[in-house]
Amino acid sequence: MSSGDSLLDSVDELDDFSDSGSDFEATLKATKRRKLSVTRPGPPKRPRYKAALRVSNSSNSLNPSSPDTSPQQPSSRQTSPRPVTRVNQGNRSISAGNIYDAVCSGKSAMVTVVDEWLDSYKSSREAGLLVLINFIVQSCGCKGVVSREMLDSMQNAEIIGTLTKEFNEDSVTYPLCTPGPALKHFKAGLCEFVRVLVRSCRNSLIYDEYLFSSLLALLTGLSDSQVRAFRHTSTLIAMKLMTEMVEVAVLVSVQLKTTQRQYDMENGKEAHDQAPGRLEELQATISQLQENREELSSMMNVTFRGVFVHRFRDRLPEIRAICIEELGMWLKTNPADFLNDGCLKYLGWTLHDKQSPVRLQCVRALQGLYQEKEFIGRLELFTSRFKERMLNMVLDKDSGVAVEVVNLLLLIQQGTEEGLGEGECSHIYPLVYASNRALASVAGVFLFEKLKSVIASENQENDRSENAAFIQILINFFIQSEFHEHGAYLVDSLWGVARSELRDWETMTTMLLQESVLQLSVLSGLMYEEEGVLIELMMCAIRQAAQATPPVGRTQGKKILGMKDKKVQEQDRRRITAHFIPLLPQLLAKYSADAVKVTLLLKAPQYFFLEMYSSSPRLDKHLDLLLSQVCCIMEKHTEVTVLEACSNLVSSLCVDCYTFSSRTHLAFSQLMDGLTECLNAYLSDLLQGTADDDDVYSAACALKKIAALSSAMDPTGWKLFDCCLELLKSKMESREFDKELMVSALKCAAFNLMWAKVNAVNSTPAEGELKRLKKEMRSFCKVCETCLSLDQTEIRDQAFELLCDLLLLYSTSSARMEPAALQPLVHLPSDSLRSEMAAFLLDYVFSDTEDAELNDEDEEAMKITILQRKRNQLAGYCKLVIYGVLDLTAATNIFKHYSKYFKDFGDIIKETVSKSKVINPILSAKTVCLCLQQLFSEMLTEDHSRQDLIEIRDLAKRLAMSFGINLNRVRKPLVALHTDGVRFAFRAPPEGEEPQSNLGFLEILSEFSFKLLPQDRAEL
Repeated sequence: MSSGDSLLDSVDELDDFSDSGSDFEATLKATKRRKLSVTRPGPPKRPRYKAALRVSNSSNSLNPSSPDTSPQQPSSRQTSPRPVTRVNQGNRSISAGNIYDAVCSGKSAMVTVVDEWLDSYKSSREAGLLVLINFIVQSCGCKGVVSREMLDSMQNAEIIGTLTKEFNEDSVTYPLCTPGPALKHFKAGLCEFVRVLVRSCRNSLIYDEYLFSSLLALLTGLSDSQVRAFRHTSTLIAMKLMTEMVEVAVLVSVQLKTTQRQYDMENGKEAHDQAPGRLEELQATISQLQENREELSSMMNVTFRGVFVHRFRDRLPEIRAICIEELGMWLKTNPADFLNDGCLKYLGWTLHDKQSPVRLQCVRALQGLYQEKEFIGRLELFTSRFKERMLNMVLDKDSGVAVEVVNLLLLIQQGTEEGLGEGECSHIYPLVYASNRALASVAGVFLFEKLKSVIASENQENDRSENAAFIQILINFFIQSEFHEHGAYLVDSLWGVARSELRDWETMTTMLLQESVLQLSVLSGLMYEEEGVLIELMMCAIRQAAQATPPVGRTQGKKILGMKDKKVQEQDRRRITAHFIPLLPQLLAKYSADAVKVTLLLKAPQYFFLEMYSSSPRLDKHLDLLLSQVCCIMEKHTEVTVLEACSNLVSSLCVDCYTFSSRTHLAFSQLMDGLTECLNAYLSDLLQGTADDDDVYSAACALKKIAALSSAMDPTGWKLFDCCLELLKSKMESREFDKELMVSALKCAAFNLMWAKVNAVNSTPAEGELKRLKKEMRSFCKVCETCLSLDQTEIRDQAFELLCDLLLLYSTSSARMEPAALQPLVHLPSDSLRSEMAAFLLDYVFSDTEDAELNDEDEEAMKITILQRKRNQLAGYCKLVIYGVLDLTAATNIFKHYSKYFKDFGDIIKETVSKSKVINPILSAKTVCLCLQQLFSEMLTEDHSRQDLIEIRDLAKRLAMSFGINLNRVRKPLVALHTDGVRFAFRAPPEGEEPQSNLGFLEILSEFSFKLLPQDRAEL
């Protein structure tokens, strides 16, 4: 049969395996022909082994399409008289229980256990075999015992049937499926026992035509049992036996080749040079080894056809995984007999298995094959046939399988001549951006090897620096990948394999600072887009080195860095600081006009050891240059991202613990002076309404920069609150809404109030100062309340977010942690403000109007930005409820949307429900009931429909789950909830409404009733 035909396309063709031209089958046929042609007097040479073959063929005959290649024999085992060896009653031999205990413990020396059993077997092979059989039965979890009478008088099928009847059907567990470390110990012990048994018998008992023949016959029958425990355990033992026999067969083949070579050498000598009797001795050894090899081939064929061919498609995935794992061992250990298309097809079929553990074992088996260079030629047909499937498996739903598949494809890429084409590699490249870090890392290794191979081919033509060439080709890859916002994930994927290249700060900065005259000898100048990509990748690499943590979404639990990792991290930070302190001002100066690039570069100092600025006098000038560049950038740019990056840097440099903080304060205070003068120059015209568009724009830009600086440093010394408040009032009175100007004024006024509260806590202000501050807080809240009703999205959203922050900062809960003198600063929202904030929540957070306005052509990023903004606003409102700024009943506006908006806000609302129960369990339960009452009343006032009631019931069901399973703990809250609910259901209706219209609420209330204790149900 040709190799091309043997790679079948469907598992349905497995039934014709006996015609597949297997090497073992050919061996078995030749052996049988030889036995039939030679007739000898006396009994057959292998009566017990022929019986074993008959049992195997009988079990295989269940498959109607598998023709039997042996002579016609009865389907059942013929029971023949056996020589009986009586066991000396005084001799205490090892029992099945002793072997089982030794295997379970995993601590016993398995060689000693096997030696003791061998001594027992040599005393009486029937008794020894019986001990081994009962050990197998016990390992299956069966309480039954095979007696000597059963072994002598019953066929294997009858023995298995008897054991099946005695099996404890009530128990679904058996040793191989026991959870926990016990399973690991038992399985390892069982495999070790089989390994030691075969190795102890490989020179003698394996060829005694009794022990292994009988054992394989029983295992073949058990592997075909309907009882899962029998099938699982016997398959594991049979496959391990097969693996060990394959190793023995390889050893015998090596010995046979060696002996044959010795014979040929001896035979080639002159007659007088030959040792007397040496040829006859070698010929006898060759004959014995050939007979041993035939014996092993026959037993392996029985196991392969009787167990593997049927069990590799067993319905139990654990059994399928065992078969495929051992098949991989056979292919690698004995490629001469197994590494052919007839056996490889099983691996190809199993790549499509529905269970991930089976696919995983299959991929690992293939890895073992592709690691051997001498196997590559034999795998060509398999590779071409199943390469597409392997490429598709990189997106396997099980990340562990996907990881191993990428490793397998890397072996194929490196080991085969044709490797993988660029189109095939494109299946793997996007995985460097995967959220699973293990998968992304192996994809990074694949990408790194691919890029290195490209660099190696290019460097044959150009004399290039390897790191510079790598960085250049990585830039091109990142541009072509079209995942331009995920540079941190690409760097993290390559970090393990390309750490030295990604930490080559000298090459990166040289490439960025080079001019058209001063070129690197290895590269031409970077294009505009390439410069931006290099800066982004460089900043991602700096973050990765300085923080030693993966990007968001790839963190696998809380990983504590060891001492070695911490030392490496500290060294990296020092190298980064020492290299970038003198070069950062130059980079900022070169790219100061580019908002995107300068925003990235301004993040660098947050990863520095800033103490190094004051550690050496020569670094002072670099600090002055940095401050000068930051001030110039703030004067030049008005983009929010740039100003935020500048304010973060200002916040880092102005910390009082640094000796240079006074210099940074002075530099940024001078910048604030200039911005304040600019604002004051246009303020009077703005308040009078006489400012033109240019004046408004200039004032808005100045105020925007002041607001950015105010978030990082104390602005109260410039007395900007009053002018900002007057500006806001003026704009609202004139109804001239300039969003840039008003949003900046809101921010600036709010930051002034925040810094004033911080200063009040850190000092002891006079009573008049406290009154003034509280008055300012009240005035600002009124202005924000008015802004909430404006039809200007940016102004409205900013006012709501600032209100949430300020109300929390000036709340009662905040005052509890402050000196008693600051109690007058507590500010509670007015009823009108509460109403406006609740209306804002309903109209603009729990609303789909903005999403509906976006069509399919709009950027997906815009939808994500809107959702993030809404989540921030909802979180701010929930904090006001949790910290007591708003009454707990205000949470009804949140709870009623729990079910409908669960996908977008479910985590926030769930946490709010949980926190409310901690604050006041009974009031929280009443709030839950109140929100359901409100929804029910709204349903009655509108067109009543069954669908509305179902939605309210779904919400009630979800809220009921929040009460937990400790019914005694939630007893009082549940009683309070039901009391309010029952009262609502039976209350007298107002005039004009139908009587008993609220009775339908009891149907909603029933979703909580199953959590009531019986005595509480009786009371209600």
